[in-house]
Amino acid sequence: MCPFCYIGKRHFEQALAQFEHKDEVEIEWKSFLLNPEMKAQSGKSLNEYLSEIKGIPLSQAKELNAHVTKMAAASGLEYQLDIAVLANAKDAHRLIQLAKSKGRGDEAEEYLFHHYFTQGKDISDHQFLLKAGVEMGLDESDVSELLTSDQFALEVEKDIYEASQLGIRGVPFFVIDRKFGVSGAQPVEVFTDALQKAISAE
Repeated sequence: MCPFCYIGKRHFEQALAQFEHKDEVEIEWKSFLLNPEMKAQSGKSLNEYLSEIKGIPLSQAKELNAHVTKMAAASGLEYQLDIAVLANAKDAHRLIQLAKSKGRGDEAEEYLFHHYFTQGKDISDHQFLLKAGVEMGLDESDVSELLTSDQFALEVEKDIYEASQLGIRGVPFFVIDRKFGVSGAQPVEVFTDALQKAISAE
């Protein structure tokens, strides 16, 4: 649900596409919750939420989201933050963990990012998550079982704990070869440099 994470993903992908050793790179997505206690708030806009948590005027919150939307556009993404739905992301993260176990972690990330930021989908809604799971190539019965249990909740918590041990307090955060960290939706060149440093350090 962090708008900078999708932008960061695109920037990293663009850097990776140019990387000479890209076939040697394995990507593993990790769970992280900025607000674990977030509750669905269908009547509240993202601008209003940002205004409240940052303690800033609504007009300033609108300006910040407009700036992020322009950043996204420069990365080839079409954000529709005015229709974004405030929701708890725990179950979406559990779905991503299921997808990871089936070798579809990247498909899950891309699907959920796209539908949240450009389609205004509620990523806490189980009907949406069931449909999402099937469309990203997962077995419907596996997704249904996930959503009626606490499967993969431990994996989510382990990822969050690992991040805390590494001193990670915000997202996006990229760890390359457990040696180099890139914090934030940095320009493509920063990711290119980090990849080059990682391969040179081997």
